[in-house]
Amino acid sequence: MLKKSILLSLLLAAHPTAQQTSPKLSLPEMPEPALGADSMEKAGFPKGKVTDFVFSDSKVFPGTNRRIYLYIPAQYDVKKETAVMVFQDGHTYVNPKGEFRVTTVFDNLIAAGDMPPVIGIFIDPGHKGDSKPEAPWKNNNRSFEYDTLSADYATFLIDEILPLVGKDYNLTKDPEMRAICGTSSGGICAWTVAWVRPDAFRKVASSIGSFTNIRGGDAYPGLIRKSEKKPIRGFFQEGINDLDNEHGNWPLGNMAMESALKFKGYDHKYVWGHGAHSGKHMGAIFPDAIRWLWRK
Repeated sequence: MLKKSILLSLLLAAHPTAQQTSPKLSLPEMPEPALGADSMEKAGFPKGKVTDFVFSDSKVFPGTNRRIYLYIPAQYDVKKETAVMVFQDGHTYVNPKGEFRVTTVFDNLIAAGDMPPVIGIFIDPGHKGDSKPEAPWKNNNRSFEYDTLSADYATFLIDEILPLVGKDYNLTKDPEMRAICGTSSGGICAWTVAWVRPDAFRKVASSIGSFTNIRGGDAYPGLIRKSEKKPIRGFFQEGINDLDNEHGNWPLGNMAMESALKFKGYDHKYVWGHGAHSGKHMGAIFPDAIRWLWRK
């Protein structure tokens, strides 16, 4: 029914009446799903540790500095290569009281055997200059890093961040055991990393992804259709009341992505809701998204 409502809105948009000259692709807002038990701390479950540091030595993005958080699962074994999951806008995902509560979800799912032990690398966007905004997602190099369709951010991860973390922890080199996740511009960034370097990352989680023309991201559906299928597994979340602005329409961009992925036979899943440009829906379904992404 949701898809039928979308199509009906599109038809109305194509044939406006005198009274409706600027129809909007949207559905009534509905309450977002609430966080479930897997997003809450559970007594007796071992908890990983979180540390953080500032990185300011990038050769790929010179002159930038950023905070990076590391989650090390309680089950980490230095003798074994450990799976990795990278998060853009890391401060949002690592926040234990935020919308995603990734470290708590990881604690619970790893203990339950629903995912392997995973080292989480939570990376804030870069910022140039000394005066930083209070909210790290407003750092002035964010859009350049996340929305640009190039290999730069993948190179930054593969040549700089993973070797840096790998000095202290035994990280896997298996691309099937490396995942990357992001929201909004971070969501398209996650896809770009796997798209340009499937030899290094093959699992993607994208919520309210900006597959629009901020820096050419609306090209992806066409690129997917005309390119050889790549070994990428992708979980996507989008809300039908997401943004509609000069860069494009977020729901339409994600509809085109979903159609292209289906056309090429990608291992993918799209979950749609009624929400706007928010992390609440993905936060509520994040445990299930992680189970699906890491399934064998």
